[in-house]
Formats: sequence, C-alpha cells, structure tokens
Amino acid sequence: MTPEEVLARLDAPLSLRRRVGYLALAFTGLTASALIGLLWATEPGLPTRTNVAFAVLVAIGLCWAVFGGWAVTRRAPLFARDRVVAGWLGIAAWLAFGVGALAISLLRHELEPALLGVVLLLGAVAALNLRAARRTRAALLRRRSELAGQATGNR
Repeated sequence: MTPEEVLARLDAPLSLRRRVGYLALAFTGLTASALIGLLWATEPGLPTRTNVAFAVLVAIGLCWAVFGGWAVTRRAPLFARDRVVAGWLGIAAWLAFGVGALAISLLRHELEPALLGVVLLLGAVAALNLRAARRTRAALLRRRSELAGQATGNR
C-alpha cells in the first residue's frame, strides 16, 4: 500500500457499521429519555431527590442521543474524535451518578461500601475508556502526519 492509499483510508468518513451503531445509540438515548420522562410525568408527588434523579437520567439520555446524531452527521473523518467525546460523556455521566449517589448516602448518614465500590469501579472504567480513546486519536493523528509527510516527500 502506498502512503496515498493509506491516507485515503484514514480520511474516509465513518463506516456503515459505525453509522448504524451511532444511530442505534441516538435512538436508545431518545427512547430512554422519553420513557423516563413519561414515567416522571405520570407520577405526581414524587420526592425531590427522585425528581432530580429523573431529570439527570433524562439529561444523560438526551446527551447520548445528541452525541449519536452528531457522529452520524459527520462527513469528514473523525480520527477517533467520536471516541474521545464519548469518553468525556462517560466521565460526565459517572460524575453525575457518583455525586448524586454519595449525596443521598451522606444525607442518610450511612455510606454503603457496595455503593462506594460501584461508584469507584464505574469511575475507573470511564477513565480507562477516555484514556484509550485519547491514545487512539493521538496515534491516528500521528500516523496521518507521518503519511502526509511521506506522500509529499515521494512526489
């Protein structure tokens, strides 16, 4: 393969498989938000913390739906930018969950070790996903630069 051929493959937009995956993600986020919103709307008199939890869940679902729509509509190559954005969304969702769970636990004056373990595990998974996405993006951008240099040097 010549550097020009490799560059052409790197510069391609998302594959059909990824587009379908992101479309499914967008519809899943919308569906989850709609179902949680419907449940929230049909249950009057919920406690404040439940209302806050439902609002956060609806917002998280809408964020994933927007992300899926953004990724599907990109015509330019993303060079794993989509993975980095998904990693940051995962971190944000984990922070919202972790802060909410710990706040409720502290208000009850009892910190559950199992809850703390789940929060820490989810945080570690989110951080590892973000790190892997950033490394993949950096490697792709580095490779593109190297190939672009080779392609212009061969002429």
